[in-house]
Amino acid sequence: MGFFDFMKGKKPVVLSAPVKGKCIPISEVADPTFAEEILGKGMAIQPSDGKFYAPADGTISTLFPTGHAIGLTTTDGVEMLIHVGLDTVNLKGQFFNTKVEAEQTVKKGDLLLEADIDEISKAGYDTVTPVLICNSDAYSKIECKNEGTVNPGDDIITCAE
Repeated sequence: MGFFDFMKGKKPVVLSAPVKGKCIPISEVADPTFAEEILGKGMAIQPSDGKFYAPADGTISTLFPTGHAIGLTTTDGVEMLIHVGLDTVNLKGQFFNTKVEAEQTVKKGDLLLEADIDEISKAGYDTVTPVLICNSDAYSKIECKNEGTVNPGDDIITCAE
């Protein structure tokens, strides 16, 4: 088996935007944990509404009781984290309404949670939403959309093995 044979037949995994908004590079997020890619590679979206959808088919791997973040493992094995806002764990669930449960199977486009973006902003929190690949090391290349606006379902991240 040649060195490159392992690449054959493996299609890149394409993930879609979980929310409508403006794409920004992860390096511009005002939180070093995200900006320095400590939790994984990815990008961020400045949401223009508060409806967050599944970016791919998969299973809810983590659902924070506060509703501010959701972990999803796609059927292709990508471990994603959608983190609504910065330091929003401190809101203790206020302004967040989750629509799924841990271990629930979801389809791309299913509503995961609703967040009152305006109220979160009024409470003094940045609503920028990092979308991360937590198992980034499993992929040789991760390409992210870092500019422009997206709607839920638009392609934002491609992971290639």
